[in-house]
Amino acid sequence: MGESVVAVVVFDIDGVVRDVSGSYRRALADTVEQFTAGQYRPSSQEIDALKGEGVWNNDWEASQELIYRYFEAQGQERDRTNLDYSAIVQFFQSRYRGTDPMNWTGYICQEPLLLSADYLHELSEAGIRWGFFSGATQGSARYVLEKRIGLECPVLIAMEDAPGKPDPTGLFLTLERLENQDAPVLYVGDTVADMYTIVQARKIHPERSWIGVGVLPPHVQETEARSIAYGETLRQAGAAIVLNNVKELTPEVVKQVITQS
Repeated sequence: MGESVVAVVVFDIDGVVRDVSGSYRRALADTVEQFTAGQYRPSSQEIDALKGEGVWNNDWEASQELIYRYFEAQGQERDRTNLDYSAIVQFFQSRYRGTDPMNWTGYICQEPLLLSADYLHELSEAGIRWGFFSGATQGSARYVLEKRIGLECPVLIAMEDAPGKPDPTGLFLTLERLENQDAPVLYVGDTVADMYTIVQARKIHPERSWIGVGVLPPHVQETEARSIAYGETLRQAGAAIVLNNVKELTPEVVKQVITQS
């Protein structure tokens, strides 16, 4: 079967497989607002600006960083700001998953899906293997992949399994589980950190073809100007192409991108 593999496509999840503008990003803003005593709620653009730095893929850490920066702007040094990271995580999860650990009722339940099992089946039929590498937790990622989309035991490397992006270790682990070590790799993501991940992979294994595919997350497509600016940011970070939706990455487009790279 290895000889017939055209390419391997690895997908990020948040902003690619599911729209998290009303869930993860909302929980992030809620958390910052809670821990700044209601004094600061970051806008969507401010969250994008932080993510654009390329190192804040983990939304718990991103929440903490924005809280720190708020207090620094008030003249308070961060080492004098008494933040409890575990409390930040707990509050975030209470918004995102809900307060009942056995029956999730939080924002995660309303996330719009951006791809389907049929789309993934089309890739398989065209000789394209696929898997997932995400900074989301195993529980959150499997909830969307298995319960919402209906996939059975998909190849997934999540937060608990590897260092955070842009470290490419998780990408390499995904490829190991897909058991293909030579076909071109496309990593599909919506952030600067995702594109930096493919750049780092290329440095470590230059003998293989590594292609970054940027996807515009739904929240930036509200205006054309924001879409253009965000797409340019992804290209500068290493994206070979930028798509409006992950399903635009058809088998034909995969083959075109491989040929052009």
